[in-house]
Amino acid sequence: MSKSTLAREPKLFVGSRFRRIRRQLGLSQTQMAEELGISPSYVNLIERNQRPVTAQILLKMAEAYDVDLRELAGADKDRAFLELNEVFSDPLFRQHELSKQELRDFAELCPEVASAVQRLYRAYVEARRGETLAAARLAGRDGVGLHDSNPVEQVRDLIEANRNHFPEIETAAEELRDELDVPAHELFRALSERLRERHGTLVRVLPVDVMRDTLRRWVRHQRQLHLSELLDGPGRVFQLAFHLALVEAGAPIDRIVAKAGEMDDIARRLYRVSLANYFAAAVIMPYGRFHEAAERLGYDLGLLGQRFGASFEQVCHRLTTLQRPNARGVPFFMLRVDHAGNVSKRFSSGTFPFSKFGGTCPLWNVHATFDTPGRIVTQIIELPDGQRYFSVARTVDRAVVPHAHPQPRYAIGLGCELKYASRLVYSARLNLEAAEATPIGINCRLCERLHCAQRAEPPLTRPLIVDETGRDVSPFTFQSERDS
Repeated sequence: MSKSTLAREPKLFVGSRFRRIRRQLGLSQTQMAEELGISPSYVNLIERNQRPVTAQILLKMAEAYDVDLRELAGADKDRAFLELNEVFSDPLFRQHELSKQELRDFAELCPEVASAVQRLYRAYVEARRGETLAAARLAGRDGVGLHDSNPVEQVRDLIEANRNHFPEIETAAEELRDELDVPAHELFRALSERLRERHGTLVRVLPVDVMRDTLRRWVRHQRQLHLSELLDGPGRVFQLAFHLALVEAGAPIDRIVAKAGEMDDIARRLYRVSLANYFAAAVIMPYGRFHEAAERLGYDLGLLGQRFGASFEQVCHRLTTLQRPNARGVPFFMLRVDHAGNVSKRFSSGTFPFSKFGGTCPLWNVHATFDTPGRIVTQIIELPDGQRYFSVARTVDRAVVPHAHPQPRYAIGLGCELKYASRLVYSARLNLEAAEATPIGINCRLCERLHCAQRAEPPLTRPLIVDETGRDVSPFTFQSERDS
């Protein structure tokens, strides 16, 4: 963000976020005042929302502390509001008629309390799930084998809290890649040699009748890392880099996990695996080179995959991590869904409001890609609040599957706010200002759009209307906000 752009923008009252950043830096009000060239009383007034934070102060903060200005410009506030709106849409709160403006005020003025409410609601959801499982067991329907907590959501929240960017791991991965000093097509050999020479580990690619349903197996007593022949080239390289993450990047991974605070063993292990996956992708696509190539190539996913020896999914995932200060990429979001609409991956370095308690909108053409496998489709989508995004989507398959086995197929959706779309090659022939957007919702239970033929259930936020004398295109009719 340039100085001229900041100077034109209105002053911001961001007291709670300003205070949170100061505390994260471990500074007193007096220390921060000295470093920013203002008085301690002015810092105190800013934190109490009695004075705005000016463009000059924002620039000084960015220079002195390497702060992402989006933390003060509203991205966190918007995300907090969307998550609160989802929480308070639960029938549990139906008797409390909270307006959207009240939720926005709450998210902005009390972000820590809002975060606590979200954590409390998640704990309530997990407890309710546990009661359901207990009732099922008492009814003789045990054997589901589920846990009362959801470690997957815990880890997703931790990754999101870090904006899907881990500088320590980026540095370690770049140092490793610089030491190897090989082009992408020689990376498998270089990683194999490093494992053999430094760690006494032999890499073997074994046939499927030996590996069966396992893609990677570490045989400790033999000091061998076994890979399945079902893995394609990018998959084999990724698995080697993952193993190196565990044996060479354990220290930064452990530090990040320790900062996360108390969690159960399953969540801790899952977090370690996620961070090792992050390291592996950063080795294959080292930050500096990958970011430079992405900008130069207009984020051409196919060319990036070819240049770095990475799969389509690996490239999309990596693009969501480009948040290094002074070298940021387009703030992408990404998700992976199956044919039934189940979301198995979601990552975001932007502000897209993923639902944490439901699926996605069927009008988003990420679902339509299953009708045209392997073909990239684009779409401009618009949420009910008017925010527009540009989406690129394509199906991906597992490289090799034995005959007669089901072929796993997923759809990958990659998107960004519409204002960034001009930097993507996929928008070259589009008039982004005049293009028509497809109206979508976060998911059916939170969407208040009327007359949607794809609606699967009524919104929790509106009273349902049942009319025997007529039939709408939507299977559910409900009271709109203007009729309230």
